[in-house]
Amino acid sequence: MTPDGEEFLGYARQVTEQYRLLRNRYIEKESREKFSVSMQHYSFAVKAFVETVKRAGMENYEFAVYETRTYEIIENVRNFKSELGILYLDDENKNVITRALREKELVFTPLFEAKPHVFISSVHPLATKKTVDWDDLAPYPYLSFEQGEHNSFYYAEERYSRVLRKKNIRVRDRATLFNLLIGLNGYTVCSGVIDENLNGENIIAVPLKEQGLMQIGYIHHKKAVLGKLAQAYIEAIGDMYGGQISVPGGSKKGRK
Repeated sequence: MTPDGEEFLGYARQVTEQYRLLRNRYIEKESREKFSVSMQHYSFAVKAFVETVKRAGMENYEFAVYETRTYEIIENVRNFKSELGILYLDDENKNVITRALREKELVFTPLFEAKPHVFISSVHPLATKKTVDWDDLAPYPYLSFEQGEHNSFYYAEERYSRVLRKKNIRVRDRATLFNLLIGLNGYTVCSGVIDENLNGENIIAVPLKEQGLMQIGYIHHKKAVLGKLAQAYIEAIGDMYGGQISVPGGSKKGRK
């Protein structure tokens, strides 16, 4: 399919979804709330989705969560498959990602900034250290999320993806990565935001000595108006983490 064809289908999907909502509400007398979010592999983003569903308290809904590659997050939001996308920017990828978002008529809104950490198992030889550096990590396998055809460091989910490492393992899902963290004493570079209720106590975050920040935020289509569930989802992230988070059409939620 050509790029023009993909763009046409994205807009057509939005029209048909709106028609289906009208038909269900006024002809079939059925009201089914819809919400979809695409995200990098963040446990806090999943927890926010859980909180959103719980707070909504709906009996009839159709929701979707996609933990997927960076490029697919952008495409899902561009094609209106997802209302929101969760990803990060830093000084290495910002120019490339921002340009891609601008070309696809998407807007990035920051949620919070996080200092770089590494995820390791709670029994890892480095687990008792207050901070770690690259020399500490050199003997252990580095785990990262595979990005398919767009596997450049610009689309990587891990900060400092340019750093050369002797042992590299790429994975597709968060459960596999966490299993390898435990089984192989591996590590990955991350934001340091982790939810023990979802991931258990076997994975911990240790600060990385390297300087730099990850600016984590959400993207949405500039021609779309965020629905109440999308706003509630952003507020749920604000309740868990971050500073003053602006919610389009809503309020500002602070850190708790």
